[in-house]
Amino acid sequence: MFLHKIHLNPRSREARRDIADPYELHSTLCRAFSTADRKCPEGEFLWRLEPEADSNGNPRILIQSRSLPDWSRMGLNDWLAETPADGINIAEHLKLNSLKSGQLFRFRLRANPTVTRNSKRFGLLRLPEQELWIDRKGREQHGFALPYSVSPDLTEQAQRRVIVRIYQERMLAGRRRNGAEIRVFSVLYDGMLTVVDVDKFRAALQNGIGHAKAMGLGLLSVAPVL
Repeated sequence: MFLHKIHLNPRSREARRDIADPYELHSTLCRAFSTADRKCPEGEFLWRLEPEADSNGNPRILIQSRSLPDWSRMGLNDWLAETPADGINIAEHLKLNSLKSGQLFRFRLRANPTVTRNSKRFGLLRLPEQELWIDRKGREQHGFALPYSVSPDLTEQAQRRVIVRIYQERMLAGRRRNGAEIRVFSVLYDGMLTVVDVDKFRAALQNGIGHAKAMGLGLLSVAPVL
């Protein structure tokens, strides 16, 4: 897996269009992983529009891919603010082959926390529900655990809650090629995690977490705590 950071040119009409429509942005990024005889494979890459612009005010996108991209295939001369640097080999950088249970990482994840009722998915809008969603996803499916805090209440039993920052609530909107509108609720998670199942955690890094990955959700980016 490779990690890339690109900077968009906000003066480009195509870049402004893509920033406003995550589905279009995903389609544009697909060009870098396509060839004349091969479309971009499903699950080839995950991406996230970062909340912080660079020092010049240019939007930043983090991209994790299974293969190396060819940015020249995008065919948009002014879409990028600068030529992207070489990608980072994630397995080498994070030493994934020697990953151990108990390791501590900082993490960031933009995700679509949902619950399924009567075969329909609904966004979780309340903070405690969003906390519970990431806690359960980590412990039950993706091989990591979040730290907890206990807030004593003199009138109630002590409440145990995960320690994680949840912010940047957004309703993402886009349109499919057939004109159908897409609307996805998203939040940004920042915090610390501990690896509890190495294989599940590696899979989460590679495949992402949750739904709506074509809308820029699901990329679990981590940095080791030394």
